[in-house]
Amino acid sequence: MKFIKTIFLIFIMFFSCIYSLAEEIEVINENEETVQDSRFTQYIPAAKEVVFNQSSFNIDVIDPKTSTNIKGASYPGLRGANQLVVYTTDFGFRTNTNEFGTEAIVYNNTVISLSGADSIIPQGGFVISGHGLAKKWINENVMVGAKINVDPETKTITSYITSETFLFSARERIKEVQDMINYYSQGGNNYNCRKVQQSLEKARDYVEKAEKNKNNTQEYAAKAIECADDAMANVIPYNPFELKGVWIRPTYYSTDEIRENLDRIANAGINNIFIETYYHGQTIFPSKTMEEYGFIKQNPLYAEFDPLKVWITEAHRRGIKVHIWFESFYVGNKPPETNPEYILAKKPDWANYPKRSADSETIPFSVSEHNGYFLDPANPEVQKFLYDLLSEIIVKYRPDGINLDYIRYPQSLAPTYSNYDMSNWGYTKYARDDFMSMYGVDPIELKKEDALWYQWKEYRCGKVTEFVSKIGKLARSNGITITTVIFPNKEMALDTKMQDWKTWSLHNYVDGFTPLLLTCDDKTAMNLLGNVVRNKTSATKLYAGLFVTFMNGSNTDLIKQIHAARKLWTNGLIIFDYAHLGDNYIDTLTQSIFRPITREQRRDRR
Repeated sequence: MKFIKTIFLIFIMFFSCIYSLAEEIEVINENEETVQDSRFTQYIPAAKEVVFNQSSFNIDVIDPKTSTNIKGASYPGLRGANQLVVYTTDFGFRTNTNEFGTEAIVYNNTVISLSGADSIIPQGGFVISGHGLAKKWINENVMVGAKINVDPETKTITSYITSETFLFSARERIKEVQDMINYYSQGGNNYNCRKVQQSLEKARDYVEKAEKNKNNTQEYAAKAIECADDAMANVIPYNPFELKGVWIRPTYYSTDEIRENLDRIANAGINNIFIETYYHGQTIFPSKTMEEYGFIKQNPLYAEFDPLKVWITEAHRRGIKVHIWFESFYVGNKPPETNPEYILAKKPDWANYPKRSADSETIPFSVSEHNGYFLDPANPEVQKFLYDLLSEIIVKYRPDGINLDYIRYPQSLAPTYSNYDMSNWGYTKYARDDFMSMYGVDPIELKKEDALWYQWKEYRCGKVTEFVSKIGKLARSNGITITTVIFPNKEMALDTKMQDWKTWSLHNYVDGFTPLLLTCDDKTAMNLLGNVVRNKTSATKLYAGLFVTFMNGSNTDLIKQIHAARKLWTNGLIIFDYAHLGDNYIDTLTQSIFRPITREQRRDRR
């Protein structure tokens, strides 16, 4: 009996030790879990995968804050120069970055799409965003289907291009085209997809070969993508009622050059051009208004030549409509003191000021906008000058439309940042005195938590709206359409740029919107366009402003964004910009979407 008791005690002690050890292991595991970053899972290439390229780069910051990334504090998305930033949903819904970088959207350690800016951050995934050197690394080492590993401890990101990468890309491209076929087939109208289906079948055959021949995966997958791209170029049917436009900075200084480029534009199937007529505070034509105000009569680049007259005359001969692209409150990034005839050198009291520099003796510039200088929308003299200049253009040249750009205040930080009110613009002597006369308070004393902050925001929004209303009446009284360049995120446009475009639509001040889609990602573009659709009236037309070519996106990126715009029943699209509209894009567009205008069609339009 004593022996049995001894064995029993040993048994109990053994399991007590085991239990104690298990508890210790559990504690250790719990501690390890607290160290491991739950936002990321680790990726390790499988033994069967062939790794064609592996490259790493240092992460500057994950989910930046003003306190954790001082270098990027004054930039959109808190991403500074040459930085690589990783965004998860802990940061927010989207990255809020500008168009000068590039981004990759990652889910399940796989790059599911590439974007240019302001990407939507996927639930359970993240976005890699890079500027400068980091952008270069992403462009050279990251593609759709790439496997991504983030090590938050060493702040290192690694991209793997594997055999599965190419297969993933091929399958995704085939699926995208098939979805497009299904969409347009449902619409009827004798949609013919025979050519598209033939290319798609070839793509599927190559995928099957790639799956069976692992050593030749890259070769066969590349051929599959090529066939799928051919299918995608033809999948979107031609729409004769759609505005097909392009923004143009007219860097051509002879009639022959303009004619040559208009022929190229017409052959590309483009039926509307938006000519940059007043930019950086100067006009491309000899302006009596500029001269009367004591400003530079004409941009010296176009001296002794009137390009606007040639553009309009020659475009109309080709059946192409011309809109005046007009940079309303922006006057360029050259310091006023460098030329006594610059607008702000002659009229320094017209300058716009942010709160942080309200008492500055020198005119401030906007760091986040090319170090550019801005006019004060609240100043009635500014509004009269711009009105007079547009009146001259309309009466003298009779364009088809006016497209108001920079119809807003300079960009400030988002309201979520602690120094939001300090980054706001509009703290000019005129505006401060005017607001004080109405509310008895100098807006310089207000913070966003104050009761009058809303009125101060409304005051500035109202000044921009007032100008839009004036130009809308001016244009319509002369039989000319009026469109405005807008930022499609309504709340951000209101809070950071004082641009109340919803009110412009509700009161019918404009004929249409040309929202800036600063992205290469079709899902982001569709989300942004959807925001505009939900906040405008049916009377306000919508022309998607596509930046894919400017951002050096792929031909398929451009097609997918056009498809996204078509799905939302937009009235057309405008490409930014002509300087970046290479032959590769034109060749793709003229397969089906931008069917070239024939000589007979041009003759009928005259």
